[in-house]
Amino acid sequence: MGTFSCSMRISGMDGGGGREIEVAVDTGAFFTTVPARLLREMGIAPTGKRTLRLADGRVIERDIGEARATINGKSTVTQVAFGDDNDPPLLGAYTLEGLFLAVDPVQRQLVPVEVHPL
Repeated sequence: MGTFSCSMRISGMDGGGGREIEVAVDTGAFFTTVPARLLREMGIAPTGKRTLRLADGRVIERDIGEARATINGKSTVTQVAFGDDNDPPLLGAYTLEGLFLAVDPVQRQLVPVEVHPL
């Protein structure tokens, strides 16, 4: 599947002081990653660290924090990885699932996921 991007609003847990950013949709990434400088400017602080394996096989450690992500008017609390300041923002699977969104690989867009009761 080719990559594509979408617009996402990222903000602190109170929803204030957020920013609209362009993120690459990356279903291979677990966490949404945003440059650390941007997260800190919004008052989002690390709450812990996680070890992550990158697509090229490298293993790195990143700070993780909590933020609010909004796409197409739908919002969720999510965990974000503090990327290097030159890292492109990525939308990961954890946030996609929280927003009940899936990837349509043919149309290269995000689509709502239907949730069926048990």
